Order: sequence, then C-alpha cells, then structure tokens
Amino acid sequence: MKLSMNYIKRIIFIFLIVGANTMASPFPGYDRVVGQPHASRSEIIGSNGMAATSHPLATQIALDILKAGGSAVDAAIAANAALGLMEPTGAGIGGDLFAIVWDSKSKELIGLNASGRSPKKMTLEYFNEKKIDTIPSLGPLPISVPGAVDGWFKLHERFGILEMEDILNPTIAYARNGFPVSEVIAHELEANKVLMEKFPGFSETYMPNGDIPRKGELFKNPRLANTLERIAKNGRDEFYKGNIAKVISDFMTKHGGLLSYEDLAEHESDWVDPVSTNYRGWDVYELPPNGQGIAVLQILNILEGYDIEKMGFGSAEYIHTFVEAKKLAFEDRAKYYTDMNFVDVPVESLISKNYADSRRQLIKPEQASSSLPAGDFDLEQGDTVYLTVADANGNMVSLIQSNFIGMGSGMIPDNLGFVLQNRAKLFALNEDHANVVAGGKRPFHTIIPAFVMKDGEPLISFGLMGGSMQPQGHAQIIINMVDFKMNLQEAGDAARINHNGSSQPTGKIMADGGVVHLESGFSLKTRDELKKFGHSLGAGSSNRMNATGSVGFFGGYQAIMWDKKQGVYYGASEVRKDGQAAGY
Repeated sequence: MKLSMNYIKRIIFIFLIVGANTMASPFPGYDRVVGQPHASRSEIIGSNGMAATSHPLATQIALDILKAGGSAVDAAIAANAALGLMEPTGAGIGGDLFAIVWDSKSKELIGLNASGRSPKKMTLEYFNEKKIDTIPSLGPLPISVPGAVDGWFKLHERFGILEMEDILNPTIAYARNGFPVSEVIAHELEANKVLMEKFPGFSETYMPNGDIPRKGELFKNPRLANTLERIAKNGRDEFYKGNIAKVISDFMTKHGGLLSYEDLAEHESDWVDPVSTNYRGWDVYELPPNGQGIAVLQILNILEGYDIEKMGFGSAEYIHTFVEAKKLAFEDRAKYYTDMNFVDVPVESLISKNYADSRRQLIKPEQASSSLPAGDFDLEQGDTVYLTVADANGNMVSLIQSNFIGMGSGMIPDNLGFVLQNRAKLFALNEDHANVVAGGKRPFHTIIPAFVMKDGEPLISFGLMGGSMQPQGHAQIIINMVDFKMNLQEAGDAARINHNGSSQPTGKIMADGGVVHLESGFSLKTRDELKKFGHSLGAGSSNRMNATGSVGFFGGYQAIMWDKKQGVYYGASEVRKDGQAAGY
C-alpha cells in the first residue's frame, strides 16, 4: 500500500510526541509528569512593549497605557492599581512597594524603597508594658504606614508621561462596573474570609452579598473606586495629609491602633542604589535592606563555587547544595537585615566573594545541617503581587507590592475599600536584635524586585513573589537560565525547591534543619537520596494559600528579557497562577 506524504508526516509527528513523553528527562532526577512540564508554553515576544503581571486584566491595562503613549512606569502603576483591586489577597494601597527601574535615557538602574515606617508610638516599651511577646498578624497592632501610594507618585514624578487620572481610570472603571474573579483569587478570598470577616469593614467590602465572591462572579468595590478617584484628582497628599489620612487616623484611634495622622503626614519614599553580584557573567541586582534581596546575592555567591551544571537539575546533589547555601544566607538574613537608618548593616561584606568563600566551607556533602552560625562582623510567609513592564523606548520596570500575610491586617478603614498591611509583624521584640521594634523604623521586608544586567546592558527584569520563597526563587531562576540553559519561560515553569524553617528576623532560631518542600516534578529517587542526607521533606506540592492564610509554597513568577540583537522583548508568566505576559 502506498502511503501519502501527509500520512507519513502524521505518523512521524505522533512518534515524536509519544517518544518525547516516554524518554528519560535530560535533567537527572526530574520527571516530566502531567502538570509539571519542563516548558508548558512558549515565551511571548513583542517589539514595542511588554507587560507581565499576575492577572490578565492587569496585563491588558498595562498594554493599553503603553499604546496610549505612556511610559513603562505609567503602565506599571496602572497595573499595580488594578492588582490591588483584582488581587486584594496580595496587594493594595494599604501596603508597601519596591521597584527597580532601568532608565534608557540616563542609562541608569535606579531603586525605590517605598516601604512605610512603624508608628512613632510603636516601641519596645509599649509591647513590654502590655506583656505582648509576639506582634500579632491581624488587627490594629501590626499596621505600619502604607507606602505604595507615595511610591506611585515618586515613580510618576520622575518617569511618568500620562496624567495620573488617565493611569488610574481603568481600575476605577473596573471597581465601579465589576470584574470577574479569577480562580486563584477566589480560593484565597475564601481562605481569608475565615480569619478576617470579624474585622471592621471586611464584610461590607468583600462580602457585599453575604459571602465571598466565587470564581467567575463579577465583583465590584465602589468604595475603592471613590478612594482612587480622590487620589487621582488630588494627588499623593490626599492619602497622607488629606481626608483619607484623617479617616485612617480616626479609624485607628477608634480600634486601639498605633498609626496616627502624624505618621502618615511625615512619610516619604527613598531612592536607593541597587546592589549586585556577578554570577558567571550575569550582574544580578537587588535592593539593600530593609528587604531580603541581598540573600539572593549571597546564595548565588556561595553556589558559584560549585559545578552546578554538572550536578544536573533535579539531582539530590544540587538540591542539597542549594538548600545548604540558602540556610547559610538566611542565618545572616535573620541576624543583620534591618532598616539601615537604624543599624549599620554590613552589606558589602555580606555580598562579597571572599565572604562567600568562607561560608561555603560550612557546607558538608551529603549531610544536611540542623543549625548554622551567622557570619561574625564587628557590628516565612507573605502574599504579594509582582509585575514588570517594558516600553518602546527601552525603559524597564521591576515592581513588587504587598500587604504582607494574607490580605494584611484585616482592618479596612471606614468606606475606603482597602485593607491596611500587617508588615510590622516582622519586627523582633528582643532589645539586642538588629531588627528590634522602634518608632519610625522600617520593618524587615520580604518583597524584592530583581534585575539582571549583562555587559553593561539591561537583560532581564523579573521577580518571584511569596514570602521567604522569594530569594530562593530568584536564585533558582538565575541558576535555571545560566547553569541549566533554560529559556525565560522554562526557568519559571521548572519544578521549584522551597526550604522553610530557617532562623528569622523576628528572633526565631533554626535548630532542626527545617523542612525541604519539593514540587511534584522531582523524582522519588531524588527524594529518597535527600532523606538519606538527613533532610526532612514536606508534603508540599501546593501553590495555594492554606486555611491559616499563609502563602503558597512556590510563589509566582513574572519576567521580561530584552534581546538587543533582535530588538525585541521576551515575556514570561507564572503557570501556577492566573498571570499573563503579553506584548505588542
């Protein structure tokens, strides 16, 4: 029987597909199982602009702003505003913001710390007098000044083109007319409901029909629409010195909080210089403390001394080495990272290659550590949104914003439509600790934007949200691309490692080695070998918030890469969530 050429092509195609799904993975210890492919989709490519956010509607808003002539910063602000409405479980104007901006005109990488400070009344003496030994996660006490709105206006003043009203109008329209609730956010709203429906303003704002909105249900937040309209019309002072500030202050006084009108009126964001290390030719940039970004640089410096590529993705040797490097970096994170206006944090020493060489000696092959010392100098949970935008002029923005644990404190000031953050939860109540609580001090922060330069040119703007997963995730993205030669999307799709249980900036000390959580793509052989090394493995294949309001194990990734040779942007977005990368 004579076979047609089309029929032969079909047979070859089927053979290739079946073969690809049955042959051994090119990465030792890594199984290509359903739900955990090495690459589930292609990178997105665009020549005029690119946006990657954790919600498709926010991504589309960002693109619309770019097409209307807005800058990357304009589009990032618009997307962030939308995420505060559409993903209130991770962000909102009651929270803080950090950003790294590549300015194509000045050829500079510029950082912004838009995190708020603690109320002046928030002192160690206050908690001692009240016999409070741990700052609570919910209610009025963990609330610090929300820094996001000031961050918007700081960025806009320096890099914006469109009017703020034009930037915020798309979110105001969605808040008034409604938007369909996505699957992940519907799940997380349900988890937050258990904890927060008893707090003032929560039910009125997020349960207007008697319950949390379900997947696909149109949800409106007219209170937030009114708040954003006032901010767009009257500027940042409306939030920090105007009627909104007065409402927040009165609300806090009524409910026994410490945040005052004076605290809000005195707030201001700070421009900061990003810090970096070079990892096998890539200059990886993070922001200095009070955030945890330099932990990424410490992890990469330690791992640069190993032949990671030879170990192989998914191998027990690689995972063990990665986890031990993370433990070392997090011991320093627990001891040193804090507000640098209060403590002289030894940043340059911590991220130096010589220091990494000395720390690397503490890692034992095939033996998990149960406890480790921090370095000696003379001196895990959170919900977040990350987004990145690039425009036709070559400007790129890496922006992250959060209310911290769950939806924040649960406290919604009268008729304002947003939750106040609970970031002050991360202060220590030990007078000898660098991160000890004090009035007017920025708390330790988990949210970190990242950027990569190569040969003096911008390469990648990226982030991976999710509490203490963030430094681990940043490092894994870099390693996946540099050592394991994955592309921008593959690097985010690949199965992730999350070690929990390290010492914390709140004063908790690791004594049992913590727990290693692995996504389902890692093989049983690898897991068995890790157990023999002494690692405790968690169940952990979930990326959703549990009933206690804690963040998903493995975070959410967004990224944009600039290809100078082709003159195009590549975009990538998290497969585990609702996100979207899109360009034009």
